[in-house]
Amino acid sequence: MSAFKTALLAAATIALSLSAGQAFAEKTRYPLTLDTCGYKITINKAPERTVSIGQSSTEILYLLGLQDKVVGTALWVSPVLEGFEEINAKVEKLADNDPSFESVIGKKPDLVTAQFQWMVGPEGVVGTPEQFAELGIPVYTAPSDCVGKDNSSGGDGVRKGVFTMDLIYREIEELAEIYDVQDKGAEVIASLKAREEAAKKKIASTNGKLSAVFWFSSAELDIDPYVAGKNGAPGYIMRTLGVTNVIDSDEEWPTVGWETVAKANPTIIVAGKMDRRRFPADDVAVKQKFLREDPVTSLMPAVKEGHIVEMDAQAMNPTIRTISGLELLADAVVKAGLAK
Repeated sequence: MSAFKTALLAAATIALSLSAGQAFAEKTRYPLTLDTCGYKITINKAPERTVSIGQSSTEILYLLGLQDKVVGTALWVSPVLEGFEEINAKVEKLADNDPSFESVIGKKPDLVTAQFQWMVGPEGVVGTPEQFAELGIPVYTAPSDCVGKDNSSGGDGVRKGVFTMDLIYREIEELAEIYDVQDKGAEVIASLKAREEAAKKKIASTNGKLSAVFWFSSAELDIDPYVAGKNGAPGYIMRTLGVTNVIDSDEEWPTVGWETVAKANPTIIVAGKMDRRRFPADDVAVKQKFLREDPVTSLMPAVKEGHIVEMDAQAMNPTIRTISGLELLADAVVKAGLAK
């Protein structure tokens, strides 16, 4: 059974228990005021026209059953969640990456959701919250991009605290409150938590015995790769599963030489796969070829024994896909016979 179908089954079970007599969440009282990444926004009624900039935030809206409220999306890294292909095809994609400010306001939104502040923030490439506020458009930004993270230097920022799925659960709760669909939000969160617990149990016996390195990409193949430090989503995946991260860095995506990685001798190499092609190593096939042919990496036991796991890059970012990444790594450990 796919992770998506499992999630649906869990959600259906929760919905049944609610209808059997459990108390429903209190309805949203408008106007609703929220603090979102340092900005206060006021929602006067459930939004009818939303532009969602960022794949994870868009997929959360779909999971909440709000696809009819989404009039435009942007910033996609991977194909949409399984089961939402037809829904997503009906929503206009303003851009694969960053949309223009004009294209966003052209959809006449009454809410903009942003996954990253580098998209809509103090130095946002699309615009600033103040620019949208001047037009009466509130901007909701995902907590995972600002709580425990310093974005003042621009770009993708620096994560100062460790990421946990609680930040994604908070985003689901707050979006559910904005649209007055709190019960649906509770179902989505419960299903994600159930999947997380199931994955942990699957390889509980390996606690502390395995190690891994997560390779997101490389600006060039002949320079140090971007690998996962302790504070991001991969760090959360590894901590949750009891897998040791061989990269002992507080940075979210430090660059580390392959000689250093090889010396640490990870049991597993997790290679990010994505549709993005900013760098040659964005292509997971290029990653695989490099690992097999490079003089240093080809000698690593993880490469020789085929312990290379391909993972959706979205799962390596702080998103709802992080749970899918956790499940995928647990399943890969079992399949490789390492869960002993």
